[in-house]
Amino acid sequence: MAPRLVAERSHARDLVLCGQAGAVSDAALVALVLGTREDAVGKGVLERHPLPDGLWRVCAEDLFSYEGVGPAGAARLLGSLELSRRASARATERRPLVASAEDVVRLCASQLRGSDREHFWALALNTKNQLIRIIEVSVGSLNASIVHPRELFKEAVRLSAASVVVVHNHPSGDPTPSGADIQLTRRLIKAGDVLGIEVLDHVVIGDSGEHASLRDLGLM
Repeated sequence: MAPRLVAERSHARDLVLCGQAGAVSDAALVALVLGTREDAVGKGVLERHPLPDGLWRVCAEDLFSYEGVGPAGAARLLGSLELSRRASARATERRPLVASAEDVVRLCASQLRGSDREHFWALALNTKNQLIRIIEVSVGSLNASIVHPRELFKEAVRLSAASVVVVHNHPSGDPTPSGADIQLTRRLIKAGDVLGIEVLDHVVIGDSGEHASLRDLGLM
């Protein structure tokens, strides 16, 4: 393999591995997945099967017509396309809306009920207050949870969350917020302000669906 081609492939691979796939051309990405020696193969595939719709319809026989593309490379590209289809389909599925403390209880209470330890979670939300993911921030002791804002917001930033709702349980069954709960909430609000991620509420869950919302109680 010519040194220049080795360098080009290595450069594309390194950019993908360090999280900068956006800097790699479409043709180079296709060539990387196919495992071919030349970006010209990727360009040829895209000329005959242009993005976006053309590439969705490519089949193994189409790919085998390019020099250097065998079953392994074709399978990698076709598998990647199928994963993209599934990701696109799931992205359009309806996400749970988190608009009230009751929504938080509905999402979290069944998993927290009966636990003998405090579990502190964060619900990462998009700009429409739809749930992106529930983040487990920490698991504490019988009556306390150790929460570092950096752990919560590190994951929220990674998920591109617009806002978060934090939630934890009181194993005692009494959802009344403690002084420590109130202080922690205010620390999280300040940290979120710096990062541009709003803390919408802090919900404390007790037994049998009993709960307290610091937002509703005017404590934040």
